[in-house]
This record gives sequence, C-alpha cells and structure tokens, in this order.
Amino acid sequence: MDATEILGLIAAGITTLANIPQAVKVIRTKSTKSISAFTYTMLTVGMAAWVVYGILKNDLPIIIGNAIATALCGTILSVKLYMKLYKEERE
Repeated sequence: MDATEILGLIAAGITTLANIPQAVKVIRTKSTKSISAFTYTMLTVGMAAWVVYGILKNDLPIIIGNAIATALCGTILSVKLYMKLYKEERE
C-alpha cells in the first residue's frame, strides 16, 4: 500500500464518518422534515456510481468509502421516504 492509497483511505474514512451523525439522528428521532429527499437521492445514486467506478478501476479506497457512504445515505433516504409516505404526510 503506497502513500496515495493511504491518503485515499483516510479521505474515504473522513467523508464516510461525516454521514454517521445524520444517520443516527434520523434513525433515533424518526424525524426527516429538514432533509431533502432529492438531495439524498442524488447523493445515494452518485455514491453508488463511485462504487462501480472504484470496482472498474480496482481502487479499494473508492470502493470501501463509497460503499459505506451509500449504505448510510441510503438508510437516511429510506427513512425519509418512509416518513414522507406513511407518517409526515398524514399529520
């Protein structure tokens, strides 16, 4: 593992960790009113595309960081859509 790959893993770790507080807050509070479904849709699709790119390039930092971030953003988006369809819209 060279210095460039180590830097990529550090960058992927930091950007992935940035999604954890929002995911925890959404899961814990079940409140998604201040979150944009469009933004999280774009983030989730974009990060999934980065995973595919990383696989094609065989780039481990891109694959790992974006796979975890895709799962986190996908969780936030899923809760947002669930709340929009079944909870917040009816209140």
